[in-house]
Amino acid sequence: MQRTALNPLESQLDYPFGEQLPEPAKRVEVAPGIYWIRMPLPFALDHINIWLLRDCFEGREGWTVVDCGISDKVIRGLWERVIADQLDGLPVVRVVCTHTHPDHVGLAAMLTERFSAPLWMTLGEYAFGRVLAATMPGANGDSAAAHFRRHGMEQSFVDAVRNRNQGYFASLVPSMPLSFTRIIGGEDIHIGGRRWQVVIGLGHSPEHASFYCEEDRLLIAGDMVLPRISTNVSVWDIEPLSNPVQWFLDSLRKFQRCAKETLVLPSHGRPFRRLHVRLRQLDDHHQERLSMLLSACGESPVSAAQAVPLMFNRTFDTHQMTFALGEALAHLHALWYAGEASRTVGRDEVVRFAAVSAS
Repeated sequence: MQRTALNPLESQLDYPFGEQLPEPAKRVEVAPGIYWIRMPLPFALDHINIWLLRDCFEGREGWTVVDCGISDKVIRGLWERVIADQLDGLPVVRVVCTHTHPDHVGLAAMLTERFSAPLWMTLGEYAFGRVLAATMPGANGDSAAAHFRRHGMEQSFVDAVRNRNQGYFASLVPSMPLSFTRIIGGEDIHIGGRRWQVVIGLGHSPEHASFYCEEDRLLIAGDMVLPRISTNVSVWDIEPLSNPVQWFLDSLRKFQRCAKETLVLPSHGRPFRRLHVRLRQLDDHHQERLSMLLSACGESPVSAAQAVPLMFNRTFDTHQMTFALGEALAHLHALWYAGEASRTVGRDEVVRFAAVSAS
């Protein structure tokens, strides 16, 4: 498999497994009793990491699975191979989902039903997943279209989003488990003889759960800390006045307490060390984007649609553009909440932001 060259920031991290990637439906041990499975995704971000933890839960010997992959024919087929060949003949005894995005929760219902295993999630993630899977008003194509129109996108894009988002989440997550066990930030949970502290992160999703084992210096990071890219932090139609960039930066500080030599198990990319280096890189990245947008807002009022080409020097398809615009808007909101920019709605009903004079 051809590897993408490391970017300069990525090169500052340490990858203890080198270029190694798990083969499809094959596990790689990353720590005693913890295994790495890599599943493909049909997006620009083309894979997700799933973690298998050898466990005994409620008297059942088996596996706790952290995250699942989307629900489609390919991933279900790969899961059948994992179940047949990689679980040592033991069942899944618990399914833990870091958050409710489709690549993490898509097959949770299948696994919990097949193995009579409970789902563990935070309340915010579980409830939001139920809302999205049901395609409720306010979380459907019409609301998405209105959101992107309000922030300056052209009508052709707005129409494409309306058509795409109608039932899109449900196509990747056809059902959510009907019950769950709540995970709470700061509590300890025990998996495979290890004590893991729940670390809640905001900004990427409503109530993202990461898991830190202090004794063994392991962090199951989910999407909060990725080695190659900064996780998406967007303003979406269902929460139109949110401040996710600031929430995300505040959340990253929670990981400063982790040991410097912590092995980070991210949801995308390869396991890595030098966590504190990566935390500094992520903070610098967003501060740079905020400074650049503030300068642009000082020249003339800027809509989120106008901010996208300022932040991203590339073209996007419809799927990618929804994230790009959401992230551009999130940075504009951070400036607004910090009192550095004003927010106005024009006669064309488009929202724009202008720098606030220091005087």
